[in-house]
Amino acid sequence: MTEDRCRLYLITPPHLDESFVDRLGEALAGGDIACLQVRLKNVDDTEIARAVEAARPLCHASDVALIVNDRPDLAAALGVDGVHIGAEDGSYADARAAVGPDAIVGVSCYDSRHLALEAAEAGADYIAFGAFFPTATKIPPTRADLDLLRWWQAMVTVPCVAIGGITAENCGDLVEAGADFLAVVSGIWDYRPGPGAAVRAYNAKIDKGMARRDLELRQS
Repeated sequence: MTEDRCRLYLITPPHLDESFVDRLGEALAGGDIACLQVRLKNVDDTEIARAVEAARPLCHASDVALIVNDRPDLAAALGVDGVHIGAEDGSYADARAAVGPDAIVGVSCYDSRHLALEAAEAGADYIAFGAFFPTATKIPPTRADLDLLRWWQAMVTVPCVAIGGITAENCGDLVEAGADFLAVVSGIWDYRPGPGAAVRAYNAKIDKGMARRDLELRQS
C-alpha cells in the first residue's frame, strides 16, 4: 500500500443492505481508491463473509485491496488481502502470524507517537492516526492534529492513514500535512450526489493538496 500520491481508503457503511454492491461499484467507478475495509460491528461471521464475497470481485477487478477490520483469524480464513487492528484487537505479532507474511497488516495508533513507532518497527504495513475531526461513525478515543502527520512524514517511511470525520471539504490540509491515505466512511456513502461523485470530489481535493505539498517540499 505504499504510494507517492495520497489515496482514498474506503470503509464500508456500518450496516449493509441490498444496495451495497451497486453503490460500491459506483464508488469504484468514480476514481482512484486504494483499498476497501469491511468494518461491520456486532454481527456474526457469516455476515462479514457475505460482505467480503460480495465486494471481492469488484475490488479485485479495480485493483483495490480488500481488508477486514478487527479479525485476523477471519481475514486469513476468507483469504482477503489484509487486516486492520485496533488497540483492543490483539497484537501486531498475533495478527501477522494469523494472516501470513504477504498480507497487509495495519494498526490504529490514534494520537500516540510511541505506539506508532513500535508498530512500524514491528513491521506494520501502515499506521492509522485519528480522529482528526468529529465523527458520527464511532466515538473516537483521541483527537489527532496535523503536526502528528508532519512529524511522521519527517521521521518514518511507513505509510500513514488519517481517519475520523474526513470530508471532501476538510481533507486538503491532511493531504498537505503528509497523509498517505484518507480513511472515509460517511463522506462517501452519505454524499448526496452519490458515492461516485464523492470519490471524484475527494480525488480532486487530493490532487490540489498534493500540489501544495510538492510546492512546499521544493521550497524547503
